[in-house]
Amino acid sequence: MKKQYKEEINIPENIVCEFDSGANLLKCKGKDMELDRRISIPKTIIKIEKNSISFFCEEGNRKIISAIKSNIAHIKNIFRGFEKKFVYKLEICHVHFPMSVKKEGNKLIITNFLGEKKSRMAKIISGVEIDVKGNEITVLSNDIEKAGQTAANIEKSVKVPKKDRRVFQDGIFIKEKPKRVI
Repeated sequence: MKKQYKEEINIPENIVCEFDSGANLLKCKGKDMELDRRISIPKTIIKIEKNSISFFCEEGNRKIISAIKSNIAHIKNIFRGFEKKFVYKLEICHVHFPMSVKKEGNKLIITNFLGEKKSRMAKIISGVEIDVKGNEITVLSNDIEKAGQTAANIEKSVKVPKKDRRVFQDGIFIKEKPKRVI
């Protein structure tokens, strides 16, 4: 027995969306910025009308329905990104050796981590702003995925393998993430 499934999401005012089915790319424009997202859901038709995006599939099994709902949550995050920036806060912790952190172009340079002579680097994705003040790093972006990936890149760049984190508490750790809105 085939089960049809249809889901719809409203597009806020001042935002124009278009979907390129060949590249599976949803582009949203508004307030002199553009955010995009790849959407690939098998056996699903995506249509954009005046003020809504609709997802329709002939055979809606659990996997397809969960993929549709997941993509709707991503699209809602895109719409929230037009209203305000997403903020991640990271904290620089050093017990053994004082480290210094500075931004150079699209990289974050960490020097003297655990007394290492070689500097460590973390990639900053384009469209993301970084602010380093004292022992706090602030990551800002209108795209939640880019902000989160940049924060993860920074945290991963100073990960200490095969050491007990209770003893070696040095590193940069995500302290605060954007609040989840349902």
